[in-house]
Amino acid sequence: MAAPKTYLEQTSSSNLEIMSSIQVNNPEKNTCHVEPTLVINEFDYTQRAQWLRAAVLGANDGLVSVASLMMGIGAVKQDIKAMLLAGFAGLVAGASSMAIGEFVSVYTQRDVELAQMKRDHRNRISQRGGHNMNEEEEVIEREALPSPVQAAVASALAFSVGAVVPLLGAAFITNHMVRLAVVVVVASMALVVFGVGGAVLGRTPVVKSTARILVGGWMAMAITFGFIKLIGSGGLKM
Repeated sequence: MAAPKTYLEQTSSSNLEIMSSIQVNNPEKNTCHVEPTLVINEFDYTQRAQWLRAAVLGANDGLVSVASLMMGIGAVKQDIKAMLLAGFAGLVAGASSMAIGEFVSVYTQRDVELAQMKRDHRNRISQRGGHNMNEEEEVIEREALPSPVQAAVASALAFSVGAVVPLLGAAFITNHMVRLAVVVVVASMALVVFGVGGAVLGRTPVVKSTARILVGGWMAMAITFGFIKLIGSGGLKM
């Protein structure tokens, strides 16, 4: 049979219990055990890659296409109406083409992913002994699929935003040479904006991305202007 505790032993044991409870309830002690890495939630910028690529590509395509088209018409005709009509026709045709192309492309991707999901679904059923998967899992997987309609609308809007820039720049300029210069300057400024915006959102080098887009736009406008000028000077009446 154990000997009864003395008063000092009882007091010391109670003090230890009090101290332990104080240590447990001490918020400073508790926070020391929290690892900083557990609360850090770093954003994965690769998640932005798909929509960022589509937005930058659509806006850049609209801007360069319509600006180059207007430069080509301006190389052989000085009429402002001809330039604006060509640019507006390029806006409508390009936006429609981008929307249809994106819709078909994303719908094909959706069909491929949906077929893969069905194969994975059958494999899970066989591994679970014939038990079907939860409805919540099916909903989550289907919501993760890309939307062809949203992709088509986004591409058409992005193309239109880029295409309207040179149209607005040249709409109120009566002098022919000044109008051509304004189209080049406005298009270049918009290309810089698109390049910087895409680089910042995607966390890529700003100078490299901007220079790539800017030089590509200059080349497209110069090639179109020179080629149409060459055809016009070769005797083709327009």
